[in-house]
Amino acid sequence: MSNKTMQDHSIRRNIHKVALFSIGLLVTLLGYVTYLQVVESNSLSFNPLNRRTAKAALKVERGLITDSHGRIVALSKPTAQEEYKREYPYDVLFAHIVGYDSLTYGKSGIESSYDGYLSGQKNPEHQLGAISQLFKNSAGNNVTLTIDAQLQKVAYQALGANRGAIVVISPKTGAILAMISRPSFDPGSLDANWDNVSQAANSPLLNRATQGLYPPGSIIKVLIAEAALAEQIATGKSEFNCTGALKIGPDYVLPESGNRAHGKLNLEEALAVSCNVTFGQLALDLGRTKMSKSFERYGFSQPLGGDILENPGKLPDFSKLGDGDLAQTGIGQGSLLVTPLRMAMLAATFANRGIMMKPYLVQKITTPDGTVISETSPEKWLSPVEAKLANQVSRMMVTVVKEGTGNKAAIQGIEVAGKTGTAENPHGSPHAWFIGFAPADNPQIAVAVIIENSGSGGSIAAPAAHEVLVQALR
Repeated sequence: MSNKTMQDHSIRRNIHKVALFSIGLLVTLLGYVTYLQVVESNSLSFNPLNRRTAKAALKVERGLITDSHGRIVALSKPTAQEEYKREYPYDVLFAHIVGYDSLTYGKSGIESSYDGYLSGQKNPEHQLGAISQLFKNSAGNNVTLTIDAQLQKVAYQALGANRGAIVVISPKTGAILAMISRPSFDPGSLDANWDNVSQAANSPLLNRATQGLYPPGSIIKVLIAEAALAEQIATGKSEFNCTGALKIGPDYVLPESGNRAHGKLNLEEALAVSCNVTFGQLALDLGRTKMSKSFERYGFSQPLGGDILENPGKLPDFSKLGDGDLAQTGIGQGSLLVTPLRMAMLAATFANRGIMMKPYLVQKITTPDGTVISETSPEKWLSPVEAKLANQVSRMMVTVVKEGTGNKAAIQGIEVAGKTGTAENPHGSPHAWFIGFAPADNPQIAVAVIIENSGSGGSIAAPAAHEVLVQALR
């Protein structure tokens, strides 16, 4: 073979390699562009750092956010600059649910999590890239919440000037009917007041209902009662003897509130008077493994997901707890921390015969002409307790309100089930708790109330729950 022929062959081979390499690069590039357009398009478009999208959205009339009855809680109005500005007619009432929409400080709440729908950019054509501009909407889609604005207002007023939170939930569906956190803020004036709001010592930006972590105190005793019955540690006829304090080991004493000795009582009576000695002993009898298993059954170690941004609670490492700390967990103290939302879900589980529904805030999404894009269907999340045991604990909770510490939550003519709690904390006065539901024989509403540093759950939180339950059952 001549040198010229060899050179020609070598050149053709090299051209072939370069061609294959170029084709490979082209295929890789096309694959990556396709990935960005199809898989990552929404996350990139609606990323809070994407200023281009945020600026362009000002030219679009953002969709309405309404309560469950169609009352407008967020809308867009045109400005002199031919842009749109967000307005919030209910001011502080919906701030932690709806959130805010600011070009400077970004978005939060429903304004953030449903931004694609509200801005009109989230649609099937969006994945077509630049071609999607041909389908661009002049107005965004509307979001209907599960919240009732009237109930929201009553819950806000029930907290008074106190810091705290109230969550109201439908036990049968998981729909959140009210969710209040105080102190709150006005999302419509946030740009002008950002420094004051963001640096305030009382943390008005914090949604205490889903992100505040608190020791549950005695409201956790309904879970401990069910665990003791489920594990056959106790029965409805078991008898306990409260001497005013529970001695644990050689040098640890779990005191009764006010050092009061309740004497002999059964499990229902112990729950009604919130006997620390009884429930501390039940925690010890259950032991570390069964206590851990009981909390896991109720989903305390599982994230909720969905449209609710929740701070995960904190469970103790039961395997490492000493006897004193284990007993403390049985009365809702120690290192156990929960959100008010989870406590509302706990009450709703007993109300719903042992089935825990997944909570949700958005009822449906519709186009500007009213066409339904998506609608939320109730979804069972967990089944932590058998119906028979759930009913047994529910009857005990009725006794708490009829004859025990929860009497200020009672409603004339309607049977209410509940449990009070007074949670000690190292940063000040105790937190006041109440969880419950009504009517007890056909529950429509479950509620959790926490009022920070305010004292007794029976005297402070139970009356607030009463106001909310009365409004909800009208």
